[in-house]
Amino acid sequence: MTSAASHLNRFIEQHPKLLVITGAGVSTQSGIPDYRDQQGNWKRPQPVQHQNFMREHHTRQRYWARSLAGWPTIRDAQPGIAHTSLVKLEQRGHIVQLVTQNVDRLHQRAGSRQVIDLHGRSDHVRCMHCHTRYPRERVHQHSASLNPDFVGLPATSAPDGDADLPTMDFSAFQVPDCPHCQGILKPDVVFFGDSVPRDRIERARDALQQADALLVVGSSLMVYSGFRFCKWAHDWQKPICALTLGKTRADHLLSLKLDAEIGQTLQQAVSD
Repeated sequence: MTSAASHLNRFIEQHPKLLVITGAGVSTQSGIPDYRDQQGNWKRPQPVQHQNFMREHHTRQRYWARSLAGWPTIRDAQPGIAHTSLVKLEQRGHIVQLVTQNVDRLHQRAGSRQVIDLHGRSDHVRCMHCHTRYPRERVHQHSASLNPDFVGLPATSAPDGDADLPTMDFSAFQVPDCPHCQGILKPDVVFFGDSVPRDRIERARDALQQADALLVVGSSLMVYSGFRFCKWAHDWQKPICALTLGKTRADHLLSLKLDAEIGQTLQQAVSD
């Protein structure tokens, strides 16, 4: 067992009821890229902004065109050892609640049951007018049928079902609309610039109050929606451990910082 795994194992033993917050670093071994480098800086241009998506047709054209190349990366991803290790931790009664900033649903597919999708789920699409929800794959296939010239383009996958097509002209792309009301379709996720629904925050906050400690896995916490839980834990004098590669926004609040490979460290820490 590595030193990091040993420290994590001891933290779990000392604080047997955990609120766990996960970020993109949990899913990188599943082939889903993350947003930031080890210094917390953006690796690529920032994701689409909510207001731009809602206001600008050309932004929606760009988003859905790139999604034709990027969505299959999330759709076809499989849970990794970080996900399965957290399932074991839950089955042993050590996880009061798992709160994920990811939208890939890999925790649920691995078998985790106590999960709050803080930023929503990318496998659903919602009409912003009539609020009808559709499977993402249905919208993906419809979008492909509307835009055969955009299917199969070589592209580099980006986080959350996006892809890089930097020189592409999107002006001819036909954006899929709601079949019921022709309203704007948007993945059922919280885009940058939008707010996390209050009920999700309150459920996670209540769970943190019941927990002995907070465990952060694979998140830089640069987004306030995750960082706020570290502030609350610190205010309530609950220990905080972070297992992640590189710096986090909450480094000054941590009781234990483990700058180590995530999947293997988790696997060793929860091994029988």
